[in-house]
Amino acid sequence: MASILSQHLRRIVGSVDRPANLAKGYRNARIVSVCARKGGVGKTTTAVNLAAGFAMRGRSVLLVDVDAQGHCTTALAAELRGMASGSLSEVLLGRRRDVQEIAVRTTVPNLHLTVGDKALSEAEGVMAGKIGKEFLLRKCLKVARTHYDLIVIDCPPTLGNLTINALMASEWLLVPCDMSVLALEGVDDIFETVETLSDTLSHDLGILGVLRTRYDSRNKAVNECVEPALQTRYGRTLLDTRIPVNTRLAQAQAAGKPVGRFDDSCRGAVAYEALLDEVSGRLGW
Repeated sequence: MASILSQHLRRIVGSVDRPANLAKGYRNARIVSVCARKGGVGKTTTAVNLAAGFAMRGRSVLLVDVDAQGHCTTALAAELRGMASGSLSEVLLGRRRDVQEIAVRTTVPNLHLTVGDKALSEAEGVMAGKIGKEFLLRKCLKVARTHYDLIVIDCPPTLGNLTINALMASEWLLVPCDMSVLALEGVDDIFETVETLSDTLSHDLGILGVLRTRYDSRNKAVNECVEPALQTRYGRTLLDTRIPVNTRLAQAQAAGKPVGRFDDSCRGAVAYEALLDEVSGRLGW
């Protein structure tokens, strides 16, 4: 997978995709954070396919990768059209003005991306010493949000400064959760954080939903253990869509493409199309 990313990055070296200016546009993006406390639950897969899916439906979309692992870039490596003129860590630390300045086009119509930035790990520590540290990303999206219908933020699998910034910049939260007790505990942690942000910083984050991922209907014992707990704790926010265990999703990531452009008839692609329909209703689209 790393070699695939390297090949595509080498192919586009020298093609720097800088916005013509940082003038405000006419849109007012809805901003959605995709957040999971536990790794391996399909967080990035969901962020990528949510962003790409809406873009393929005609919405102007920006995918912001706040995870230092940079997996969004890997998952879209075959679709990149240019090199970034800067990094997200530079924006957050005030060396660049706005996220719009570093947005890179993709070959997916209407989709832009902030590419992976391993320096985010170090930037997170520096952010801790800044006044208003929870609002840095929100401030840096003021111009960007006027150029898109939707901004999707892929959060790190932690509840540190970067994730708090993503949540404070967002209006909506989507929480992927696989059918495991550990993932369920992670959802609890996220909702406690959301409540804390509401109490201490007066930020009322809308819950777009809890999404069941890596769902295997054959694993009845585990499903019968986790499903009632999900229903009891999050029944009103639990989405109807279930993302199944599907090897085509992993293969699409390895190919550097969203599943809808890799195999639009596979079970994973069909499930993400259902998610788009359900999320559209909750966003009022």
